[in-house]
Amino acid sequence: MRKRGMLVRTVLGGLTGLLVVASGLWGGFALWYQLPGGTAARWVGTLAWAALVLAAMVLALTRRAWWPLLAYLALLLLMFAWWVTIRPSNDRVWAADVSHLLHGSVEGSKVTLVNVRDFDWRTDDDFDERWETRQYDLDHLVSADAVLSYWGSRAIAHAMISFGFDDGRHVVFSMEIRREKGEAFSEIGGFFKQFELVLIAADEHDIIRVRTNVRGEDDYLYPLNMPREAMRSLFVSYVNAANELTRTPRFYNTVSSNCTTIVYRMARRIDPGLPLDLRLLLTGYLPEYLHDNGALDHRFSVAEWRNMGRITDRALKTTPTDDFSAAIRQGVPPARGAPAAPSP
Repeated sequence: MRKRGMLVRTVLGGLTGLLVVASGLWGGFALWYQLPGGTAARWVGTLAWAALVLAAMVLALTRRAWWPLLAYLALLLLMFAWWVTIRPSNDRVWAADVSHLLHGSVEGSKVTLVNVRDFDWRTDDDFDERWETRQYDLDHLVSADAVLSYWGSRAIAHAMISFGFDDGRHVVFSMEIRREKGEAFSEIGGFFKQFELVLIAADEHDIIRVRTNVRGEDDYLYPLNMPREAMRSLFVSYVNAANELTRTPRFYNTVSSNCTTIVYRMARRIDPGLPLDLRLLLTGYLPEYLHDNGALDHRFSVAEWRNMGRITDRALKTTPTDDFSAAIRQGVPPARGAPAAPSP
């Protein structure tokens, strides 16, 4: 019986230690990314918190008492109370490429989008800035393509959806972080309310070309096998999402609210049976997910689609006066289920 009691106390002690370490790490990152006052204040706050966590653990072990852990729990609750007061905002000094919020209206088949981005990029810091109001007719919507942009690990990619119309125009919707001026992206910061969420609508020669030709990313285009009504519904859901973000700002989250999980939640409105899958987080493997669920048709393997859909080299060969959308689609077969273009 005594051995069993010792075992129970050891297990409880180990679990308590793990919880203290995990919550302590969370608190340290929360202070680092959200404590006001600049870098010096963040260093002081984070180091002070680490010292408190370490002191609580040492005192609990050396004095075999619970009060240090109870004191730590009280401080942790205060940390949580502060954390929930941190709210997203649409009113900050934003980087130029995310400075305007997209919004739109839908009247029958006619869609008006306000603040469509149409930048001409030379470098990340040198560009011609244009924001436009554009109109689209969903009766002339003929394609939807998934575009994946890789910048490092093959397991992670940024996902966008490009909608094509029978007049050759394309508009890309992309859920992105809304960086403040001078701010850089951080995957860890994405867990700790560092960035708001923004929905960008842009021309392909802007939002895709800047990735391939300026930032050195590797991009792939996959024609989606979707019926017309599903494409229309997905397009309208993007408009609704944009309008919602103008009313209620949201934080970006690296796992729960990123480029792919947002698309998944919208697609579930069209197909409630769409399964949740790890590949929605490991977005580099999204083509396999699309293929398994019929959104990427089966006349070609995933490897064949990936080979045909790699648009990086074709994008790099374009000039500013080329038809960028036509150039990157050379050699990419349309989806088998793509509707025929309606007669004018």
